[in-house]
Amino acid sequence: MEVLYTLIQGGFNELFDYLSYHVLSCLVPAFFIAGAMAVVLTKGAIIKYFGHKAKKIVSYSVASVSGILLAVCSCTVLPLFGGIYRMGAGLGPAITFLYSGPAINILAISLTGVAIGWHMGAARAIGAVAFAIVIGLIMAIVFSKEEQFREQVDFEIPDEKSEKPISFLAVFFGTLVAILIISTSNIDFWIKAALDIILITVVAYMVKRYFEPGEFRSWMSETWSLAKLVVPMLLIGIFIVGMVTAVLPPEWIANYVGNNSVTANIAASLVGALFYFSTLTEVPIVRGLMDLGMHPGPALALLLAGPAVSIPNLLVVNQILGLRKTGAYFICVVISASITGWIYGTFFV
Repeated sequence: MEVLYTLIQGGFNELFDYLSYHVLSCLVPAFFIAGAMAVVLTKGAIIKYFGHKAKKIVSYSVASVSGILLAVCSCTVLPLFGGIYRMGAGLGPAITFLYSGPAINILAISLTGVAIGWHMGAARAIGAVAFAIVIGLIMAIVFSKEEQFREQVDFEIPDEKSEKPISFLAVFFGTLVAILIISTSNIDFWIKAALDIILITVVAYMVKRYFEPGEFRSWMSETWSLAKLVVPMLLIGIFIVGMVTAVLPPEWIANYVGNNSVTANIAASLVGALFYFSTLTEVPIVRGLMDLGMHPGPALALLLAGPAVSIPNLLVVNQILGLRKTGAYFICVVISASITGWIYGTFFV
């Protein structure tokens, strides 16, 4: 009975912490960005830069580094990923964005450098970008036939251009991203509130000035649609992770990853790929595990797999991609993180 109580309490504690610190400041702005993308950006533009026929060097390069400017975690990037994929982005570039977005944001890399060492921070950034592209390419190749069929059936649209000027798109989405970044920052509450109010006012003006009749309603509808798709499975997954972590002490993990063996790196990658890590919390967790004896190789593997996927993340990705593609994505993340950790621990430590 005591174990059951601990499990349930752990689940509710994790859920409470998430709702307290992430939904309003992080996830909600991401939903509005994804909803705006579905309305303001044309399908033709998405397919042009991220579809099957787009130049791979452009689509994969942009997707792999876009997370540098977005302070997003694996849950926050989900609505953005779902939005571009539903609009016709190719599986490869979409997966590259999904993996790299939470792994290489500038805050995470900076904190890794400060807390653990810039050697580890650089390794994390390089490994995340490289394997984001590799994972995207593998997924695109493995599911090439399905994706070609999907493009022909769902996204057979004429070549078109956005009716809105590029300058508007840059300022509009830049303002929305600024709201997300400021909302997740650690600045004083009143300064944060004042800046958000100013930026929201700018967005309101741009909506009134540039949106066609009905577009604002469509924006809200798309945002709500994505929220209904993502939130239920996300909260269920967070509750499950909270129950498990409540009875699994970090010291137990450290005992199994104290060397740079292949097994240790795979174990670290699996732990990272299953458990939910709030934005930036993976750094102090890994720092603590390293203080308990965790080898730098498995530590990097955990840093690469932890922010990119989790049980909540996988449940939502399954809703979007289906079980086969989600399973393949999970395997690719675990293998790539394990390989990167082993290489780092063998040759650079």
